[in-house]
Amino acid sequence: MPKYVMVIDQARCVGCMACVVACTLENSVPPEHYRTRVIEMVTGDFLNLRSEMRPELCNHCDDAPCVTVCPTGASHHKPDGTVQIDRSKCVGCKACIAACPYNARYINEEHGYADKCSFCEQRLRVGKQPACVATCIGKSRIFGDLNDPESEVSQKLRDNSYRVLKEAAGTSPNIYYINQFPKRM
Repeated sequence: MPKYVMVIDQARCVGCMACVVACTLENSVPPEHYRTRVIEMVTGDFLNLRSEMRPELCNHCDDAPCVTVCPTGASHHKPDGTVQIDRSKCVGCKACIAACPYNARYINEEHGYADKCSFCEQRLRVGKQPACVATCIGKSRIFGDLNDPESEVSQKLRDNSYRVLKEAAGTSPNIYYINQFPKRM
């Protein structure tokens, strides 16, 4: 069984937002919400600034608090390691939104259910990459099976130092960042 993860090479992200547009179109995301976003952060002092483009999305955590708090079982783990939402079971109580430390969920007001990144589950079923990965012009998003030692994600994590967001939250996230904080001259 695969274990799907995403590696984001921040040195390759140019902040073009093609991933956000592709996700929005593929998943019919309402204009006031997002399943993925790109945060631009600038740190340091004048003449010593560092810029970071950080794509953010659901972290498909191994220890997902959104799954734990869901009263109906709508938020659940799939055998492939992803965290999904069964819309037919979701009552829109917002417990999962409050529990997510990554601010990666929203309520689809039109339909009344919680929504978030699904790694484009509908595309995975037919052998395609998530829309954000397929559209990334900088090739900064790398998606694949962590259980396959020959997969690109396994190789990237083996060959690079990496970090996860909010490690102290103890969620065991499955979005990994490499080459963060590139220095700008």
